[in-house]
Amino acid sequence: MSFAFTLHATAGSARAGAFATPHGLVETPAFMAVGTLATVKALDPDDLRALGAQMILANAYHLHLRPGDDLVRELGGLHAFMQWDGPILTDSGGFQVFSLEGLRTIDEDGVDFRSHIDGSSRRFTPESVMRIERNLGADVIMQFDHVIPGQSDATAARDASERSLRWLARCAAAFCAQNRDEPIPGRAPQALFPIVQGGIHADLRAEAAHAIRDMGDWTGFGIGGLSVGEAKPEMYRILEALHDELPTDRPRYLMGVGFPEDLIEGVRRGVDLFDCVAPTRMGRNGAVFTSDGRLNIKRTEFRADRRPLDSDCDCSACTRFSRAYLRHLYVADEMLGLRLLSLHNVHFLVSLMRQARAALLGGTFDGWSEEWLRRYHSRTVPASV
Repeated sequence: MSFAFTLHATAGSARAGAFATPHGLVETPAFMAVGTLATVKALDPDDLRALGAQMILANAYHLHLRPGDDLVRELGGLHAFMQWDGPILTDSGGFQVFSLEGLRTIDEDGVDFRSHIDGSSRRFTPESVMRIERNLGADVIMQFDHVIPGQSDATAARDASERSLRWLARCAAAFCAQNRDEPIPGRAPQALFPIVQGGIHADLRAEAAHAIRDMGDWTGFGIGGLSVGEAKPEMYRILEALHDELPTDRPRYLMGVGFPEDLIEGVRRGVDLFDCVAPTRMGRNGAVFTSDGRLNIKRTEFRADRRPLDSDCDCSACTRFSRAYLRHLYVADEMLGLRLLSLHNVHFLVSLMRQARAALLGGTFDGWSEEWLRRYHSRTVPASV
């Protein structure tokens, strides 16, 4: 079987499992580093392997614009192109198109938009996005969906959710037809994940989950439209509402969520997979995750600080360099500083999910997660980031 999901342990809604893909096993819960343009910014694939990353993301919108999904296909697909032999997931570009406010127009058939690179006119439809993602060749591909701001009212949320369901049916039909009629020699199978939308309205989320389950036997499920402007308690509430609406024997992927506290809260509510650009973006801006909360390496207090970023972290930045040195690199605008801070942040989240999994397997997750969150939120000095 190319894809399978096995549960190994639970604690309330939290789960430890294993997601099998054609390019390897993903032990869950897991954080997936984001390689938007077929690279996790500042990190080599060998860095990702060394820190324990299992599955990474790339983005259909960005790679379609540059260098072009046809070229990636010609060069052997994403795995060969970026020299990553583990599992890959591609986002459909729905969020990126959503974010192009003023540069896109949505209708029932698809979305017209202008490239943020050169202003050229483009059009995405469920069918064209399936072709793009098929060309890219990731193990898991996401449906094209309609994303709206997190605080949208029920009318707007229903409209976007129902359109996403109609687009899902078209994505599924195109996915099946393209695989049947246009086989790619040597290409491993792909799995299409639907995306549950519905904003912060629990009834709409339940309706979408039911409709998606009625449409097919899916390999896994995406939970979208969260962390897009709504308050965090609203996100947690929706995850709680969705727990009983999704099959327990399939992986659940919370899209675009990657702050440490949100990963722990998400795992507590049954999420298996996470992704976010935050760790590398924050690293490039001097912001660092630690077990005692977030810190800003730019602060003067770290100028002569001999300590590592996080005394509990075993990444190469923490085991080799002081806060003083990392601050020096950052304020001197040295590329090594951005690289080491990014590496630490990605390592921190990947390691955090390994710890959560170990606690689940060991039967200590409830106490471990409560203590972890207490310590993380106890920081009294502001991060100023």
